Amino acid sequence: MFSFLDSHGLQKFLIAGLIALNSLSANAELTPFNSNGVDLVYSSVSDVTWTKDANLIYSMINDIGFNELVSNVIAANSTTNSPLSVSDFENSPLARYGWVSWAGGMAFANYLNTINYGGRNNWRLPTVANTNIGWGLTTNDNVRGDELSELFYKELGGSALDKLPDTPIFDNEQFDAYWTGTEFSANSKNAWIFMNNEGNQQVISKTNFRIYAWFISPGQTSAVPESKSVLMLFAGLGLIGLVARRRNCYSL
Repeated sequence: MFSFLDSHGLQKFLIAGLIALNSLSANAELTPFNSNGVDLVYSSVSDVTWTKDANLIYSMINDIGFNELVSNVIAANSTTNSPLSVSDFENSPLARYGWVSWAGGMAFANYLNTINYGGRNNWRLPTVANTNIGWGLTTNDNVRGDELSELFYKELGGSALDKLPDTPIFDNEQFDAYWTGTEFSANSKNAWIFMNNEGNQQVISKTNFRIYAWFISPGQTSAVPESKSVLMLFAGLGLIGLVARRRNCYSL
């Protein structure tokens, strides 16, 4: 007689699988996908979509050249109240790292909107909800809006005083400071930044510094495929069901 699993063992196995499935659905994952030929990553913790390229400005500089890119960004923001110049995009003419001022980062997000990057026109800089200087500050369970901190600690499992975990999920991560789109309420000349080299957030001048920028879009930019672990679990549960059917057939 075929007895791959006895009836009691099979029942326990199925229950364990369903519990695991529920646990997976409760624990968020970063899900890479492609939209309009652009690689993106969906975060279910913050319910935002990140550019897979964490230094997109630098990559675009390499693609079309510094002068052309900056000219395109400035032209796309010609109707805004904040005047832009080449100096908003680098510290010096010889520096080509993708650094921008705060206004440069905001302007580049708007440029992505004008070109409908990834099929979306609501790109922006990440924000800060918990406006305190320090480490491990996330408010996702109460208030949306700590995207960089949530990515560092909740999604990628980073630790205070350590650099951002390097994973194949993203490209060109910089272990340095990144702008947020949140101004410092006590002094609008300053804005919040997040330090990917040690996992803390601080406040710096919006005009005196040039640092990195990473861009997000609210929600999902398109239908996101099931995460690999969920698909594997479904496959496993399907195999259990097949075993159960074969066992019943051999028991007849």
